[in-house]
Amino acid sequence: MSHVTVDEKTSTQQTILVINSGSSSVKFALFSSEASREISRPRLWSGAIERIGLNNGHFHVVDAEGAMAIDKAVVVDDHNAALRLLLTSVEQHSSVTSLAAVGHRVVHGGPDCDCPAVLSTGLEKRLHQLIPLAPLHQPGSLAGIEAIRNIQPDLLQVACFDTSFHHALPKLAKLTGLPHKYFAEGVRRYGFHGLSYEYVVYALKRNGVDVERERIVVAHLGNGASMCALMNGKSVDTTMGFSTLAGLPMGTRCGDLDPGVLLYLMAEKGLTLSHIEHLLYEESGLLGMSGLSRNMEDLLARPALQSAVEAVDYYVYQARRQLAGLTATLGGLDRLIFTGGIGANSSVIRSRICAGLEYLGITVDSKRNEAGEPRISTDNSQVAVEAFETDEEFMIAKHVHQLMTARTEAQEKFS
Repeated sequence: MSHVTVDEKTSTQQTILVINSGSSSVKFALFSSEASREISRPRLWSGAIERIGLNNGHFHVVDAEGAMAIDKAVVVDDHNAALRLLLTSVEQHSSVTSLAAVGHRVVHGGPDCDCPAVLSTGLEKRLHQLIPLAPLHQPGSLAGIEAIRNIQPDLLQVACFDTSFHHALPKLAKLTGLPHKYFAEGVRRYGFHGLSYEYVVYALKRNGVDVERERIVVAHLGNGASMCALMNGKSVDTTMGFSTLAGLPMGTRCGDLDPGVLLYLMAEKGLTLSHIEHLLYEESGLLGMSGLSRNMEDLLARPALQSAVEAVDYYVYQARRQLAGLTATLGGLDRLIFTGGIGANSSVIRSRICAGLEYLGITVDSKRNEAGEPRISTDNSQVAVEAFETDEEFMIAKHVHQLMTARTEAQEKFS
């Protein structure tokens, strides 16, 4: 194993570890606390520990120069073992850096969490209560939080929520159509992928875009997918709702579905609640429709397989349909951003989604699109169309740095 070397300036600074913990993996990035303030500063580390709980785990790390720093087989029984391995490796990579805090991506913060928050016993208890709202994501996040607390109980931990960006949605965009008593109990549309949307707004501002004046739709298209309508730089509508199932079809999730289908499957086909949950979260979307893969590249590579073609066609159809719907909320469109693994990288899907939307002022330049240029619209397109990578990890590090700074200033004020 080779160790990461950091330059003399960075080595004197504290570091922030960003964790995205799943059910069987931990993705991470290590930032200098100062670097978290600048979009251009690289990560010191990025990587993942995969296949937690299996005998063929894998630990890989890429350093700031893009070189492989760690690439080895590991056996980690649980998140405690995975995070212990990670923290030990972080400590060993340089004798003159110190880990100041850990920032966690947490998908669901509930109706009360509208900003990043320092983790406490009370907050963790509330996040546990939200597991039914995000059963794929919330347990993994909580396992990562608990593991860090077990290993280094005095280390500052901060939760950054994907729902926070949508907290101020207009009330009409939060309603579900169910009796009001359920809304009062927290059954409402929340919206997700907020850290990604927040990054897009941040990046647009850095590039001189007046987000306060433009009507913008951001399409975060990946294994999980959603779209968000922005006005005055804020979320005013989004395709995901109460759970991460709603809106666009995804890798293994169905997207919008007539609830009568679920009643039928339970009443006539005998599916239990657990069967329904597994069907909706794990067996639907691109994987279910194609019978082949949840990966868009795999499906695009099989043009002779009718089910693969149909799955992609459905994905594009729904994306175009919901994009157009969001423009009604905005009263028009000035800018369209594609991001996420598919949105930022698949020129084919971008082109197909935009095809036929010329009536909205969207015209894509095929050469720019295929070349992967940041702006893919034609010079005379009424709507600016762009595609670029999102950076949720950077946003988490930025939030953690801001909280650290605020805590330090408060301590100095009252000391």
